[in-house]
Amino acid sequence: MSANLLALGAIVLWASLAALGVALTHVPPLLLTGLALLVGSLIALPLSRFDFRQWRVPPMTLAVGVYGLFGYHFLLFMALQNAPPVQANLVNYLWPLGIVVMAPLFLPGVSLTSRHVFAALLGFGGAALAIVGGRPMEPGASLWAWGYLPALASAFMWASYSLLTKRVRAFPTAAIGTFALVSGTLALLCHAWLEPSVSLTAKDLALIALLGIGPLGGSFFLWDAALKRGDARQIGVLSFLTPLLSTLVLLTMQREVPSLSVGLAATMIVGAAVIATRKQS
Repeated sequence: MSANLLALGAIVLWASLAALGVALTHVPPLLLTGLALLVGSLIALPLSRFDFRQWRVPPMTLAVGVYGLFGYHFLLFMALQNAPPVQANLVNYLWPLGIVVMAPLFLPGVSLTSRHVFAALLGFGGAALAIVGGRPMEPGASLWAWGYLPALASAFMWASYSLLTKRVRAFPTAAIGTFALVSGTLALLCHAWLEPSVSLTAKDLALIALLGIGPLGGSFFLWDAALKRGDARQIGVLSFLTPLLSTLVLLTMQREVPSLSVGLAATMIVGAAVIATRKQS
């Protein structure tokens, strides 16, 4: 299978992440993150043909994996529970732009140009529009929701995680199962310490299993396989489809018609990312 098809598979799965997270907002974020990541880790079993040697990674590589998988999804679910979902989701999807803008900080030989600065300003302008203009305001309501902070932090975390994976020793795709297993276990331990216990229904468990098989499991393996097989620049451009697809899924689930401001915000964010990754002629 070609790298671009693998990447598109991951993107389609990621498009359902926010919608599933919203459907499970009553589940504490650490519990949701932990259970879904544990389900996702099981995908590595058939992928590695039950050869656990493929799960082994150096401690530094494991730390990077836990930083990305555990930290990003915990912050994202927290954002979806404490800010309007469509707007928080758009802010979170600044991560493709973050990869481009922060590359000079993480990768040697990469510089930041005026084109990148312009793209960053355009992208953050889109995020601001998503926050202040994406929904009708009720009398006396505040434009700000504190959940936008974890949304922005999640974007930074996934961008930096993606760049840090280029600084560690190469690892087999099956080792993503180790990242998910350790991250899921850590999330459940934190849940037991910090969050109240809750009862989950059969529907909750089914949605969590779907979350783990798809956007918190299968997508990681597809994405890693794509990056190992293809041109990271082309695959990165494909990732800019994710916020558009994700927002469309969210609005469809909530039976909402996209507002002009939400559409413009999404266009600005995606456009900024495309500008930042285009080759100069």
